[in-house]
Amino acid sequence: MADVAAHAGVSHQTVSRVLNGVPGVRPGTALRVHESISELGYRRNMAAKMLASSRSRTIGVLTWGTSQFGPAQVLLALEAAARAADYRLTPVTVTEMEPEGVKLAMDQLLEQGPEALIVVVPHQTVLRIAQDIDLGIPTVVVEGDLSRTPLTAGVDNVQGGRIATRHLLDLGHDTVVHLAGPPGWSEAAARIEGWRAELTEAALRVPALRWGGDWSAESGYQAGRTLARERDVTAVFASNDQMALGLIAALSEAGRRVPEDVSVVGFDDLFESV
Repeated sequence: MADVAAHAGVSHQTVSRVLNGVPGVRPGTALRVHESISELGYRRNMAAKMLASSRSRTIGVLTWGTSQFGPAQVLLALEAAARAADYRLTPVTVTEMEPEGVKLAMDQLLEQGPEALIVVVPHQTVLRIAQDIDLGIPTVVVEGDLSRTPLTAGVDNVQGGRIATRHLLDLGHDTVVHLAGPPGWSEAAARIEGWRAELTEAALRVPALRWGGDWSAESGYQAGRTLARERDVTAVFASNDQMALGLIAALSEAGRRVPEDVSVVGFDDLFESV
C-alpha cells in the first residue's frame, strides 16, 4: 500500500479509504489510486488484514450436491452477495448425512474462523444439528423448515407444491400423481404436503406415494419406466425438474406423449425445463 500511495502521490490512509470504499475521497484522487493499483499489480494481503483487524471477513457455507441446480444457484448468489460486502465464502461439502460426517464438516469450517455460517443442506439430520448446537456465531439455514427454524431463508415449498398441483388440475385432470423426492429432505416433505393439501382441499382422490427418486434425472427415468405402464395416470407433479426430465424420457420411450397423454410439472425452473 505504501508503494501505491507513493506512485499515486497520496497518503497511505487515502489508499486504505479507496480500497475499503470509505466515502470522502475525491473522484480524481480515487481514479489515480486505482490506476496505480492496476499499474503496480497490487493485491491486498487478506491474511495480514485479518491479523490487523482480528476479523476473518469470511462466511462459512455448509453445502451438498453442488452438481444439483438448486444448491449451485444458491452458492453462486451467496458468493456474489459476499463479494459485494467485501466478504469471502469458505464452502465445505457434506458428503454423507450421518451426524458424525455433518459435525466433522462443521468443525472444518469453524477451524477457519468464519464470522457467520450458512447451512445449505435441507436434510433433517443437518437441520437438527444446526438447531441444537450453539456454534457461537450467527447461523442462517437456507431451505430449511420455515415453520420451525428461526433464521431461515428459503422457498415456500408447501405453497409451491400446491401451485404445481393446482396447475395440473386446472388443465382438467381428475387427480395428480406425485413423484416424490428422497426421504429425510425437508424440501421433499414440504412438496408432498403441498400436493396432498391441494388435492384434499379440492375433494379429489389422493394417489398413494408409489414413486420417488433421489433428485437425479436417472431416478426419475427409473420411476418413469414403471409409471408409464399405469394407463390411468394422466398428470404427474415431480419434486424437481431433473426427475421430471428423466420421467419424460421414460414416458416418451414407452410411447406416452408429453403433454398430450401425460402432463408433467417439475419444480426448480431448470434452464433445460423450458
